[in-house]
Amino acid sequence: MKTEVKICGLKTAEAVDRAVALGARYTGFIFFPKSPRNIEPDDAGRLADRIRGKAKIVAVTVDASNDDLDEIVSALSPDILQLHGNESPERVLTVKAVYGLPVIKVLSIREADDLRRIDPYIGIADSFLFDAKAPKGSELPGGNGVSFDWHLLDTLDGSLDYMLSGGLNAENVAEALALTGAKAIDTSSGVESAPGVKDLGRMEEFFDAVARADADMAEALAGRSK
Repeated sequence: MKTEVKICGLKTAEAVDRAVALGARYTGFIFFPKSPRNIEPDDAGRLADRIRGKAKIVAVTVDASNDDLDEIVSALSPDILQLHGNESPERVLTVKAVYGLPVIKVLSIREADDLRRIDPYIGIADSFLFDAKAPKGSELPGGNGVSFDWHLLDTLDGSLDYMLSGGLNAENVAEALALTGAKAIDTSSGVESAPGVKDLGRMEEFFDAVARADADMAEALAGRSK
């Protein structure tokens, strides 16, 4: 089975085009002024138009107001909304009702107790993204280039639809996939040469690493079935 990849924090035509050419299933545009990956809605809309229909377009927001979401949805016409803040289950329901779009709810993980926060969102959020909690002093809820203990996900219900994020890069993605069995992954800083600057070479290395990991897992499964 091919792992689905989301490249997040896209800001240039070159990066958007390359991500999709390499096989990205999801493309993420971040609307959070404190982030080096922040993009204006109109600019994101123009970039998304380049690859519309070739990959899912995800609008990433952090505790966005209705006015902000109105502007983002109007300019970008996203396929999915990703809520990366402290949005309550009630807020998720409201966002889904107002915009008629599926929602990915992000949960930040550092310890086992953090996973318990998922319960109120089950049946409300369409899917989940597990990211590492931000280091002390960081103003960014994600994109900090840090991972969490992937073994914490061992207790998850195997039917849960989630995407793994947090410090994933070409060097560690195979281990992450082998330990978690995640069917979808998200990277941003892991394919950058500097915060907010996508590196096309690192992007290619990341997809190569994912492809090798997929092949290794398929071979292992085939061997067990003999």
